[in-house]
Amino acid sequence: MRRLVLGLAAALLAGPAFAQQAAPVPGWAVGRPEGSTLAPHAPRLTVTPREQVPVSALRLPAGFRAEIYAHGIPGARMMAEGPNGTIFAGTRAIGRVYAVSRNADGTTRTRIIAQGLPQPNGLVMIGDSLYVFAVNRVLRYDNIEANLDNVPAPVDLTAAFALPTEQDHAGNHHWKFAALGPDGRIYLNVGVKCNICEFDRDQFALLVSFKPDGSDRRIEARGIRNSVGMAHHPVTRELWATNNGRDWAGNDWPNDTLHRIRRSGEDHGFPFCSGGSADPQHNAGRNCSEFVQPAALLGPHVAALGMRFYTGTMFPEQYRNQIFIARRGSWNRERLTGYDVVVAHLDAQGNVARIEEFMTGLRDDANQRFLDRPVDVHVMRDGSLLVAGEQMGAIYRITYQR
Repeated sequence: MRRLVLGLAAALLAGPAFAQQAAPVPGWAVGRPEGSTLAPHAPRLTVTPREQVPVSALRLPAGFRAEIYAHGIPGARMMAEGPNGTIFAGTRAIGRVYAVSRNADGTTRTRIIAQGLPQPNGLVMIGDSLYVFAVNRVLRYDNIEANLDNVPAPVDLTAAFALPTEQDHAGNHHWKFAALGPDGRIYLNVGVKCNICEFDRDQFALLVSFKPDGSDRRIEARGIRNSVGMAHHPVTRELWATNNGRDWAGNDWPNDTLHRIRRSGEDHGFPFCSGGSADPQHNAGRNCSEFVQPAALLGPHVAALGMRFYTGTMFPEQYRNQIFIARRGSWNRERLTGYDVVVAHLDAQGNVARIEEFMTGLRDDANQRFLDRPVDVHVMRDGSLLVAGEQMGAIYRITYQR
């Protein structure tokens, strides 16, 4: 009894220090070196007035012009377009899905069609139905464009898709990107449940696809740590995807990567290899030649997210069937990198020949600050390119005139 009393007394005396030591570490900070002050840049989730949206700062190649397509859309991220031209935008922290429709005079109107959802980042249109992927919740809004002012209750497909929950992910990399494949299937990412760790490689760090009813799950690629952007080549139909590399391994390693998936089930190597080279902590004696190598390196910690092949006719021929990639920008790096849109140019064999800057001007290197964070790109039917800026809650429209 005396030992128990003494033990309790010691615990009470050490209470504040003990509580401080026991405080949970947020998922993003696991593995952060002692003394590091790096932390994510919190998104701005309030409306930014039009005059504060930094469209005048954007820099583009000759002949291109940027304008504000829509603003006042806090946290706008991944986009999908309805048959009648409505642009739908998902979000993460704010939990909303927006619908942006264009008026006859060229202005736009924004409506909130869903809110209170857990990180509804992933959107895909199939016919007149909008699918919303909010972590593991899957909601289908039928005939949505005809009901923007009176949105009906969605069809809940959560059980059919049976995606890992936020708890399964331990709060890490659980938001989704969704794409409709040329085969009519829905393609999704399932991120890793940690920064880097051991995990079930049939459950996490995957690209997967389903039939639209949530049946027939198929693993398209393993060992892709955290992809938040993918698209199919319009000619070869091959799946391509961006990928975010691990944290806390230095300023310049690993690179974020671009992946080309030629056959379902390919293994791209994470956690044993990152950015095409062996991970110093988790290689487990594996040779990176065992795995499919990245199609291209996109830069360290640039946060490469949404990507699309350019299928329009407005831009010059050199951009046809090339990959536009939004790089949201770094936080896990002492000097900022990314905050732009780049183009991956492919050669005749479908290999990446070069990565070229396209939309810049949002990163202020002299003062180490940024003006906005591009998170997704979307090719409109008229051939113009939309870029979603999460930080300013705006969508930019890029056009070309000879």
